[in-house]
This record gives sequence, C-alpha cells and structure tokens, in this order.
Amino acid sequence: MLDRRTVLAGTAALLALTAAGDAAAQAWKSKYPELVFAVVPAENASGVTERFGPFIDYLAKTVGTKVTLRIANDYAAVIEGQRAGNIHIAYYGPASYSRAYITGAKTEPFVITVNKDGSEGYYSVFYVKADSPYKKIEDLKGKNLGLVDPNSTSGNNVPRFALNKMKIDPEVYFNKVVYTGSHENAVIALKQGTVDVAANWWNSDDDSNFTRMVNKGLAKKEDVRVIFKSDQIANSPFAYLTDLPPELKASITKAFMEAPTKAKPAFDKLSDGKDRGFKQVDHKFFEATVDLIRFVDTLRKKSS
Repeated sequence: MLDRRTVLAGTAALLALTAAGDAAAQAWKSKYPELVFAVVPAENASGVTERFGPFIDYLAKTVGTKVTLRIANDYAAVIEGQRAGNIHIAYYGPASYSRAYITGAKTEPFVITVNKDGSEGYYSVFYVKADSPYKKIEDLKGKNLGLVDPNSTSGNNVPRFALNKMKIDPEVYFNKVVYTGSHENAVIALKQGTVDVAANWWNSDDDSNFTRMVNKGLAKKEDVRVIFKSDQIANSPFAYLTDLPPELKASITKAFMEAPTKAKPAFDKLSDGKDRGFKQVDHKFFEATVDLIRFVDTLRKKSS
C-alpha cells in the first residue's frame, strides 16, 4: 500500500510538472501575443474569410492567444512572410510549401487534411468549356492556356510537368500562357473566353474548386468539362515556423487534431464537410513534390 509520504511526494512532483508547464506556456504567450495565420489565395478573399473564420476563432480559444487570419495576394506572399518570420502558421499548396523549403524558409508541415474516402491527395485537371470542340490537349495548339500562379501545384507545376511528358512546351505550343492569380479566376477566365483551357484543382466530381463555385452561384455544372486529370498529388499542408516553442507547436497540433470532434462545424466549413480529419505529417511527406518543383525549375531554365 502507498504510505502518506509516497502520496505527498507524488503530489509534489505532479504540482511541479504542472507549474513548469504553466511557466512554459506563459513564456511563449509573452513572446507570441498574436499568431498570424496565412492562406494561399485559392479563392477570393471573402470566400477565404468565410471558410477559415470559425476555425481561426476555435484555434485562438484553444491555444489561448490571439490568431489573426491573413489572406495573401499571391502564393509568394505566404512564402516570403514565413521566411521573414511574420507568418507563424501557413496553409500552403504542396508546391508553395516545397518552394518555401527550397528557398530556405524555416517552416515545417505538421498536418494535412484527409479526404472523406480516406485518401490523402487530390488532382490537377484541365477544363475547357463544355460547348467547345476540344477533346484533348492536342486539340488546343495555338490557343490560350490559363494557369493559376507560378507557385500553385495543381494550377501550374503539375500541369507543366504533365505537358512536358506530352512533349509540349507551353510557351511555344500555346498562343498565350496567362497566370490568373487564383483557381476561381482561372475558371472565370475560361468562362469569359480569355483562355481556352484552364488548370484547376479537383478531388472528385462533387469536391473541387469548380463545385465550390457552383455552390456559390459563380458557375453552373454544365459550363465546363474535364479533358485531362493528373496523377494524385499529396494533400496541402498546414505548416508552422520551425523556431516556434515546442509547447506552442504541440498546442497548435493538438488543436488541429481535435478539431473534427471539438469544433466540427468549424472544421467542416473548411472543406464544405468533405474532409474526414487531419493527419500529422512531416517534411518527408512532400519530398516527391520538392523533386517535382526542382524538375519544373529545370524546364523553365531550358525554355528561357
């Protein structure tokens, strides 16, 4: 049986550990009274705010410090913000995270979302207008190609890799290559006739940037059709600065992992209810994407 002295010693040790934990928390909270959370611009600013707002509120309450949502003008702004240490948590695409890693930003991925079916990736597709005559990429020689952003995975880097496998140099094959700035803008450019084919992200027939636009009244299902789908791409990472205190990193990660149960409405808002949960990852999960970006860089050098 435990005697009184043993119980008291155990209690004292527990209190000491609790006090140490509280002291560590107070230490990082004094250094980080605010965390900046930035999101790459997959959709317009109001859409990002509506989608992420409830989750940001949950994260602030759970971690115990102010969290401010920053909507970047372009993908590079998130990379530069983390390189400068001004963005503490970032929601990247795989390519923009890989670019941040390659260019020396001190950032590390900690979770990805898991799709409803348990898969951990998505796809790049090429859309054309549904009433256009184009059936395949080879039908579009001399036409205009709409890409998203130089640092977009499904909107630029994977399309360039796929076109290279088809022996196509976009700047030579197409009349014009246009960067539209966001996935939504790429679809709008296609609808308006500014481009004849547009790259975009796609998970399934009912889960894509395009279906989100349909749900928001920005497009109709019958507007476009897919003429190409890539191999699967690793899902997008959430990444925090490497030099954040370990206690803060642990608190952020715990909040994410518990969100599907503790903040289900906020979690569901992120994906229109089409994600299952979060999975913890590290840099190794994106090594193939880093290799892809380096390869695409060599293509650019050859064509310049």
